[in-house]
Amino acid sequence: MTDDPLAKACAVVTAYLERSMIPDPKGAAAFVSADLKITFTGGRQFSIPAETAAFNAKRYAWVKKRPLRMDPVLDHETGDVRVYSTGHLYGAWPDGTPFDGNRYMDTFVLRDGLIVETHVWNDSAEWLLDRAGLAEAPL
Repeated sequence: MTDDPLAKACAVVTAYLERSMIPDPKGAAAFVSADLKITFTGGRQFSIPAETAAFNAKRYAWVKKRPLRMDPVLDHETGDVRVYSTGHLYGAWPDGTPFDGNRYMDTFVLRDGLIVETHVWNDSAEWLLDRAGLAEAPL
C-alpha cells in the first residue's frame, strides 16, 4: 500500500463499501473506529455497520452501490481525511421491483486509517414517495 494518506483513505473506503454491500457487517467493521458515528438520510443515527445492514434489509430486498467517483481531501489542521463517494444505488425494493440510477453521496471522515464518521445521502426516500403516489413533483 502507498504512503499517500489520500490513496490509503480511498482504499479503506472502497474496502468498507465492498463489504457493506455484500452485506458483511463484520468485515466492514474492520475498517471503522470503535467510536464510529453514522448518519443516514433523514438523520438516522447508527454506530456499527450491523445496524446499517439491518436498516437496509428493511428498506430493500437487496441493494448495491455503483461508485462513480471518490474525492479525498486532507484536513491539514487535524490530519483527518474526508472522502466523498458519489454514484448510484441499484437493487430491488422489498416487493422485488428492480431499481437503478438512485443517486447517492457518502462522506467519510478517516482518522489514523479508520473511518470515524460517515454521512449517507440518497434518493431512496424520494423514490419511495413517488412509488406511493406521494411525490410533490415528477422525478
